[in-house]
Amino acid sequence: MKIMFVCLGNICRSPMAEFVLKDLLKTAGRTDVLVESAATSDENIFRGTGAPVYPPAKRELAKHGLSCDGKRAVQLQRADYDRYDLFLCMDDSNVRSVKRILGGDPAGKVKKLLDYSDTPGDDVADPWYTGDFSTAYRDILRGCKGLMNHI
Repeated sequence: MKIMFVCLGNICRSPMAEFVLKDLLKTAGRTDVLVESAATSDENIFRGTGAPVYPPAKRELAKHGLSCDGKRAVQLQRADYDRYDLFLCMDDSNVRSVKRILGGDPAGKVKKLLDYSDTPGDDVADPWYTGDFSTAYRDILRGCKGLMNHI
């Protein structure tokens, strides 16, 4: 299975989700799932090189023993639809943008991360705006744990 997490800039929520799920998969001994993340926007892509994970997001991951070293923002591409089995968005705006970029969602691959939690339909609030990286981490962990039960 191939999973792509998506948020607006690929420097906070989606890379946090990428590394949380990778850790959960590693702990479970699962090597059959590829996990990556991407942005709907190109605002963090500079001359072909993506920005690194935003320092407060990186620090939040580190508080939980997770490293995202080397991760740089990339933008979602239309061709990704055929390469991934599931696109997990952080909020409704991401869902709309992902479907626009991908040219629709005929196979029903685009969902929200928290659809796999005890609060389906909820958004993972963007800590870029809220400044609350701890709550974003907790919501992402909750969604990823629920996703683990699904995959």
